[in-house]
This record gives sequence, C-alpha cells and structure tokens, in this order.
Amino acid sequence: MIGFNYETDFSLQNEEELRAWLISVAHLEGYSIEDVNFIFSDDDFLHELNLKFLDHDTLTDVIGFDYSIGKNLHGDIFISIDRVRENAMKFSIDFINELKRVMVHGLLHFCGWSDKTENERSKMQQREDFHLANASSV
Repeated sequence: MIGFNYETDFSLQNEEELRAWLISVAHLEGYSIEDVNFIFSDDDFLHELNLKFLDHDTLTDVIGFDYSIGKNLHGDIFISIDRVRENAMKFSIDFINELKRVMVHGLLHFCGWSDKTENERSKMQQREDFHLANASSV
C-alpha cells in the first residue's frame, strides 16, 4: 500500500496514477511495496527532521525512514514541497517532473540504491531517469 499524506497546502491531482507508477518502479527493482507513506510538507518540517534525526542543519528535498524487511518495502518518505518548487525553478524543470524525481529517489533508497559518492550519485540518477522515462503519462 502507498499512502499520500499532506502536512502543507499541497495535494496531488493524480494519486492513483502515481501509486501505480511507484508500484511498477518497485517491481522493476525486484521489490514489493507493503506500506510506504509519502508525506508532503514544507522546508521547516523537513529541516526539523534533518536536525533531529540526521544532525544536519540544512534544507533538503527528501528524507526517508526505511523500515523494509528483505524485498518488502516499508517506510516513510518526507518531501518538502518548498524545496521541490525551488529546485524546479532553479533547474528550469516542470514542478511535477521534479516531484516525481524526488519521489522515485526516495523509493530507490528503499530499494538499496545509495548516493553517498559521486559514482553512486551518477548511477542513481541514471536509474531515476530510467524510471522517469516510464512515467511520462503520470
């Protein structure tokens, strides 16, 4: 099950399509989604999570708490709508496309992908691009 929760004045217009796409992403990665929640909030909310749980005093677009067991995905993915909007403008990308990138990025972390090194970031971005190419109708 994929849940969408809103802690800000934002809401998705196409929850069912995004849910189906994210389930297909997990399946293509060899995983199944048992219980993953996407929580959409603002910069302040994610900044507090970043300080409290990661000891990082920075703004970020996504923070995931992964409780997965084996190939069954469980967890919470927090997304700052403020950060997604700003990054979309900064990189001249459509807001929805940037949002999908952040969503799939969080899910790929649950599937074992890392972005700690430059090489890992490059590989993860390629995987994001692959899945985003399959999300054109979402």
